Amino acid sequence: MDFYLGVTDYRWYNYLSDRAPEDVNFWQPGGRSAFRVLKPGGAFLFKLKHPHNAIAGVGFFTVQEQLPLSLAWDTFQTRNGFDTLEQFRAVIQQYRGTSERNPVIGCIALTNPVFFKREDWIPAPADWGKSIVQGKKYSTLEYTGAALWQQIESILAKYLTAIPNIQDAFTVAEDMPQYDNSVLRKVRLGQGAFRLSVMDAYQKRCAITGEKTLPVLEAAHIKPFSESGPNQIINGLLLRSDMHKLFDDGYITITTDLKIEVSKRIREEFENGREYYQYHGRELLVVPELVKNRPSPLYLEYHNSIIFRP
Repeated sequence: MDFYLGVTDYRWYNYLSDRAPEDVNFWQPGGRSAFRVLKPGGAFLFKLKHPHNAIAGVGFFTVQEQLPLSLAWDTFQTRNGFDTLEQFRAVIQQYRGTSERNPVIGCIALTNPVFFKREDWIPAPADWGKSIVQGKKYSTLEYTGAALWQQIESILAKYLTAIPNIQDAFTVAEDMPQYDNSVLRKVRLGQGAFRLSVMDAYQKRCAITGEKTLPVLEAAHIKPFSESGPNQIINGLLLRSDMHKLFDDGYITITTDLKIEVSKRIREEFENGREYYQYHGRELLVVPELVKNRPSPLYLEYHNSIIFRP
């Protein structure tokens, strides 16, 4: 099993450790390179910089995207590690040495983070080099990696036992890899990780219109989250904001054969709708390349029968 030690600072750790977030953005100020070290579900450890030089927590990799700073804030809000967008922007500008207000940054979505108390911090591995800036991959097939992961599992076992309800976060039916003999089973996507995962699955394009302007694209739940619809890609569609609103309100639906239906109520109630009726009967313009990520017929049928207003 591979896992990763990502370098971060105490400020980010300290801010988020008090808030028990469902997911976090392990952001990269440069935003130039994709993170390809881990598969979804892989363990991503938080390695604090000098002078702490210790491992202080773990999250579980979901997806990585390059996003404008404003969209990274909209997606994760305070789960970026700041109270406000202005604070976030100031730190990014400091790292980049620029006054640019909305640069593209790297966003690594980590779900179900566990922040260790100081007494549970683990010293950095003996082979950790001072020149490492971003992080390093380890494997349990090697001596150092196996010994370190054994320590991580021992600490996680204590947290899963001691913290109320935290066990639930690792037991739902999200399709993630499982670790042999691990205290962890499967991890649940948070709202931010869900949005990035849907965005990635739909190639950053609206499923209905093909729109590619990121600030107006939103991850829609097919079966509403408020009605026990899960944060899973198969329960998601990437939609332009107006399409998302009409979908949520039942004026548009997607059939189980992935065709678009537009309710006659738009015309009846608003004496308008030409923009939307052009899509009626068409197949979705964009669907995930991976069949396992395509909309679930179960959730589509729920939307057709419960939410859609024919």
